[in-house]
Amino acid sequence: MPISRAAKHPPATRLAALARRLLEASTLCAIATVSPGGRAHINTAYFAWGPEFEIVWWSAPQAQHSRNVHANASVAIAVFRSTQTWGGLDRGIQLFGRARELRGRASLDAERLYAARFKSYEGGDDAYRFYRLRTTRMKLFDERMLGGATFVTVAVGPAGRVRWEKTESYVGED
Repeated sequence: MPISRAAKHPPATRLAALARRLLEASTLCAIATVSPGGRAHINTAYFAWGPEFEIVWWSAPQAQHSRNVHANASVAIAVFRSTQTWGGLDRGIQLFGRARELRGRASLDAERLYAARFKSYEGGDDAYRFYRLRTTRMKLFDERMLGGATFVTVAVGPAGRVRWEKTESYVGED
């Protein structure tokens, strides 16, 4: 299946708005980390997100993914609604960057984001910590807006500014 690359793309403001809608569409994410031995690991967690497309989650420092973040900050996160069905107009977002366990004010800021999204969150469990992914790149997928099998990759800069990098469409052979 050839990959078609296009130079035409929606404006950055529209891509940023799409990314926000995609993040709001689900409260669960899949967090991919790398172990010290180079093995892939994935974990599902509830998440909140902030205006600079940072992703925060609450987890035990002893969990494998938390230990992996401590050893190697490279993280990828996928967000999508799990109720989508094959053959429909699908959508989702992938985020890439560096993550770390938060302390002090950064942890309090993450907790505020998390509590705002999850009203039943009560906090106070010392066995858990907040973690944050600082997103540097996102891959957007929304077949209704972008077209079938089309992925738009954007860079995320300071203050959450989005800059288009590439558009790829996975087209079938005729």
